[in-house]
Formats: sequence, structure tokens, C-alpha cells
Amino acid sequence: MSFSTLSEFATVLASAPHPDADARAAAQARNAQLTKPAGSLGRLEEIAIWYAAWRGEARPEVAAPQVIIFAGNHGITARGVSAFPAEVTVQMVANFEHGGAAINQLSRAAGANMSVHAIDLDRPTADFTEGPAMDEVDCVAALKTGWDAVDPEADLLVVGEMGIGNTTSAAAIANALYGGEAAAWVGRGTGVSDAGLKIKEDVVRAGVARHAGKDALGILAALGGRELAAMAGAIARARALRIPVILDGFICTAAAATLEAAQAGALDHCIAGHQSDEAAHRRLLAALGKEPLVALGLRLGEGSGAALTIPLVRAAVECLSGMATFAEAGVAAAG
Repeated sequence: MSFSTLSEFATVLASAPHPDADARAAAQARNAQLTKPAGSLGRLEEIAIWYAAWRGEARPEVAAPQVIIFAGNHGITARGVSAFPAEVTVQMVANFEHGGAAINQLSRAAGANMSVHAIDLDRPTADFTEGPAMDEVDCVAALKTGWDAVDPEADLLVVGEMGIGNTTSAAAIANALYGGEAAAWVGRGTGVSDAGLKIKEDVVRAGVARHAGKDALGILAALGGRELAAMAGAIARARALRIPVILDGFICTAAAATLEAAQAGALDHCIAGHQSDEAAHRRLLAALGKEPLVALGLRLGEGSGAALTIPLVRAAVECLSGMATFAEAGVAAAG
């Protein structure tokens, strides 16, 4: 598949594959015969069957998880929406590349291959209160960066981000998609003061008002950042390749939400890894109908919460594929 415009990208979303019904049925039948009381593994059973359906295998395995971090800079940081200066984005990318960040440790612990993609850090997006953050060319280029970053041999994907100011961008996207007051979608992000929080609310309110009436992908371009668009592109490519995705926190979920708004069901191959400490994340997950696997008060970003749950998804799949059935174990099934 290829695309060179947002309209063509929307067509890609509309033509994405669906889960394998035969694999799902076979996984459900196997799960019903495993040596355990019915339903005793709770959501682990649901996760395993969901994974099997997307991979097209009744007894799948998670052998090659991938974590991709995208970084971008935002013009709105000049308005004082973050507790940290924009230079921190570049500094943190270097930290990722040298293995010093939390996501490096969590990726290694999960046995995941991790890569970092810095996108035009010397060219921040525009201030979206004055015009679109990205024009269509820039947005499509970022979508393609994400699309091309996905390893076709991966069997589970986590996407994360780094970009000073991007909680403001995520809040604006969520507000534009789901409405309500700007204050309901704005949080402290990296720890802004009360004055900084008020600035964020004003910036989000102004940006949403300026770009009212745009469709979902137009919202991504107008209010997003290059790293958010890249995450959306990677999630879409994973769907095309039938690779299940674990969504990270508020920023990742906001980027993903533009796909669901553009094409209903676009996130069926995604599961919510965690509920972050950013208050609006709970509202966003509810709007998408996604129940998080864990809620540990994380608010770091970087894909950290999603990477943390890779072993949980792997454990669910191992139970489905590796446990013996009653017949295989010679155990009498419930009558």
C-alpha cells in the first residue's frame, strides 16, 4: 500500500484487513478445553483470543515485539505550555540512543527490539493557534515515517513519543474530536505550574476554535505534531500487517484516536496497555471503548506503560498456546 495525500491515507484505513474469524474460533475452542475452570484466567483469555485472531493462528506466540519511539518539536512551546524547554527533545533523543531512558530498560526487560526516529527536530511544527501545525505534505511525510518504521517481521508493536509540548497537542486533538471544555482535556503534563496550566487551556481552546470543522485527519495535521502523526502511521501499518498493537498513554492514544475517527474500527487491532496519570487519558480511553490492562500512575510517555505490558500479553498468549487441554493431560473435564 502507498499514499501521498491524506485522502489516500484514509482509503488505506478503509481497506485495512480484519481479524481472522477461523483463527478466533479455533482459539476459542482450544481455550475452552484447557486444563482450567472456564473463564478462570479472566482477561488473559480475552487477550490471547484477540491476539490469535489478528495473527491468524490458533496457537500463536509473541516472539518479536517491537518498540518504536518518534520524536518531534512543537511551535506552541514558545507560548509556555511546558515546564521544560524545547531543547530537551534533542537531549532525550540522545539519551534514548545511548540506552539511558526508562523505555530502554523496559524494552530490554520485555525482550523487544527498540528504535528511535527523530523527525525534523530543527524544524518545529507551527503554532497551531495561528495556523495549522503541519500542512498536508508535512503530515503525510510524518505518517510515512511511522509507516516505514514498522518491521514486517514484528508480531507485537508499541509506539511511543518524545516531544516537549506534545501533551498540549494531544489535548487539542482530543478536544477537537470529542468536544467539551478545553480544561477537561488539559493536564499538567511534565509538571507545569498553575499559571502554565491556564496557558495550556487557553492555547488548546484557541487552537480548537481556529481549526473547527476539519475532519479527523485534518485535525491530526492542524493540531498534532510530527511524532503524533508518525505514531498514527505506524499503528495503521501494523493493521495492514496484522500486527497487534499495545497503546501507550494520553499522547499515543490521542494520535490513535484520529484513526478511529477517520475509520470506525481502525483500532480493533489495538489494546490499551495502561491508564496514565494524565486525567484526560481515562476519558479518552472511555471514548474509544478501551479498558486498560494496568493503572500504575505512570505519566512518562516514551511508550513506557505499553512496553511494561508486553510481558503480560506474552503471558496470555503462552497460556493459550502452551497449556495442555484436558484430553492432552488426561484430566477429566467438568461435566
